[in-house]
Amino acid sequence: MAAPIGQPRVRLPASAKAGEIIEIRTLISHVMETGNRRDQEGKTIPRDIIKRFVAKFDGQEVFAMDLATAISANPYIAFPFKVEKAGSFEFTWTNDAGEERKSTAELKLA
Repeated sequence: MAAPIGQPRVRLPASAKAGEIIEIRTLISHVMETGNRRDQEGKTIPRDIIKRFVAKFDGQEVFAMDLATAISANPYIAFPFKVEKAGSFEFTWTNDAGEERKSTAELKLA
């Protein structure tokens, strides 16, 4: 059975100026089981990773990545974003079982 996706944490500046490049930082709790380990009985522990991360700003995808088994548990993802206007972010993490965890954050202009 897949481990539940934990609570995400998102950090972005409280406000930014138009034209400024900011860093968006995310962290989510998840075991990221590779599928290569065995349990105490010698059975393979099934793969269970967050396989996709997508960030949207005002409904438009601005960053996405596919994750693989080499990513550590509790993946930390950071990426740059050029501020053009105030708006809202939506972040989505999807695991192997197709379960999703979403988080939102507002970006305000200074």
